[in-house]
Amino acid sequence: MERTYVIGVILVAVSAVIWSSAGIFTRGVEADAWAVIFWRGIAATGFTLAYMALRGSLVSEFRNLNAPTVLAVVLMASGTAAFIPAFKLSSVANVALIWATAPFVTAGLTWLFLREPPSRRVVIASFATLFGVGIVAWGSLQSGGWIGDLLAFWMTLMMSASFVIYRRWPDTPAALPSAVSAAVLIPIAWVFTDAMDVVVHERWIITAFGAVFATASVLMMEGARRIPSAEVALIGAVETPVAGVLAYLILAEAAAPLTILGGVIIMVSVIWSQWSRG
Repeated sequence: MERTYVIGVILVAVSAVIWSSAGIFTRGVEADAWAVIFWRGIAATGFTLAYMALRGSLVSEFRNLNAPTVLAVVLMASGTAAFIPAFKLSSVANVALIWATAPFVTAGLTWLFLREPPSRRVVIASFATLFGVGIVAWGSLQSGGWIGDLLAFWMTLMMSASFVIYRRWPDTPAALPSAVSAAVLIPIAWVFTDAMDVVVHERWIITAFGAVFATASVLMMEGARRIPSAEVALIGAVETPVAGVLAYLILAEAAAPLTILGGVIIMVSVIWSQWSRG
């Protein structure tokens, strides 16, 4: 097996596992969602800019700033603004499962805006996934976590839309929008919360959250350059079950029966839709 391919698989897998810890970081602190966004934004911005500087792309990416890049920043910032409170208002498992529908949401948006029709397999899997999400959402209606689920879906929609940006304009840089989208939320978060009220040890936890997730983004970008995109999506699906296991082990947050049922349908659909693709 080619060494480059193996490295790519490892990078994407590690990235997916890191992403699965988002709910642990967010629900593991008492700080409100905007405070988490503030401190996470500082760390994520600093780390990503440092990474760009080490690669020698910092100046060139800012110099080549264009409309698709700005649009990607807006979409990513909007998604992040929904991502953090979603964990505060719903279960980790629910948010992770709704995020697992991103490949199908992306396929729908790609067809709508770029007129690229999805395969029959993706269409079937999309309807099955929609059914699974409906089951998860129904369980949230019973428990009162539906607002968090709506935020999770908005995050999924925004990030899927950003994927379409990269499909339409493949030369759009990946690191710069990630850094700027985190940075623009810092002053907004400052308005909605008193970030200085966060206890010191939680500041360190949230700062680690930002640095860790910036690292995951870098690993994902580097891994995606080495393996086929379909395999990136398939390996990335590991994030969803790992997130549920971590929530149970660390937060003692057991998934509700309807979440488990909907989750099985979603995960089977994701794996089936990608399995035969190269």
